[in-house]
Amino acid sequence: MTLDYFFRPRGIAVIGASNDPLKLGYEVFKNLKKYRDGKVYPVNVKDEVVQGVRAYKNVKEIPGEVDLAIIVVPKRFVKQTLIDCGKKGVKGAVIITAGFGETGEEGKKEERELVEIAHRYGMRLIGPNCVGVMNTHNEVNATFIMDARKGDIAFVSQSGALGAGIVYKTVKEGIGFSKFVSVGNMADLDFAELMEYLADTEEDKAIALYIEGVKDGRKFIEVAKRVTKKKPVIALKAGRSESGARAASSHTGSLAGSWKIYEAAFKQGGVLIAETIDDMLSMARAFTQPLPRGKRVAIMTNAGGPGVLTADEIDKRGLKLANLEEKTIEELRSFLPPMAAVKNPVDM
Repeated sequence: MTLDYFFRPRGIAVIGASNDPLKLGYEVFKNLKKYRDGKVYPVNVKDEVVQGVRAYKNVKEIPGEVDLAIIVVPKRFVKQTLIDCGKKGVKGAVIITAGFGETGEEGKKEERELVEIAHRYGMRLIGPNCVGVMNTHNEVNATFIMDARKGDIAFVSQSGALGAGIVYKTVKEGIGFSKFVSVGNMADLDFAELMEYLADTEEDKAIALYIEGVKDGRKFIEVAKRVTKKKPVIALKAGRSESGARAASSHTGSLAGSWKIYEAAFKQGGVLIAETIDDMLSMARAFTQPLPRGKRVAIMTNAGGPGVLTADEIDKRGLKLANLEEKTIEELRSFLPPMAAVKNPVDM
């Protein structure tokens, strides 16, 4: 399965690109202007030039190939915009516009119509009600938020705002993402299909998921079983409580379901469960680092008590305290205070 047209497109159309800094279409186009592996075309029905680049009134007028369309127009124009994208031969569309499935039954019906249009033209959708997508390895930032740091963790978030917040957090803390995908309402592409794609990419070493609800549990488990044999998948599940589940339903229109069912599904699929955002990021980072070999462990501590407790835990888990070589002990003595204990645990 390939979804390369979302992450390595030859041409990108920003439909709703704007000269107004207060509009999302301004930020999306500004972020994409630095993309060099393909052409980026602004589409604006009024302005002939957007941010110094010639604009087109309709995606069908663009002379070059368009693999990816970023749709950031008012809701009433989304349906016709998608039809125009299909006629142009667009392969993937990211619908940032909100006001669909998360608003109730009528919105869900409109969402299904969008999927029908897309599939009629052989097109796949991310969203609606999302922030967009990034690939830091080729500077695709098809979102209205800041660039993530380049790294090797693929992060897929059902919440756009939370996903954006985590991008800001990781930039500040020096954590890198390879890809960021805000899936929004998941009208078409879902966690399972994105995991399947990310399993075979070279630059994505670990997959982190923020999940409010999964639409096809059986499909998720079957895909997760295959993917987790290749790469670690870490999930942070929101909506574990009754109140949280209700909030999730109103947020992205997802059915949060019973936490016990999700917990069992994650275990069955080999997905690691994170309790907090920091847990999710720490686990993902751990799996992208070279893993230590062997069972011998050295403890460095600034107090004896914690060293003893850690030694107990190491023994309980089938590991061993390493016997430090004399040259290591001498090196430690060269810079530690005279009263430091330089045998393992090393009490500094």
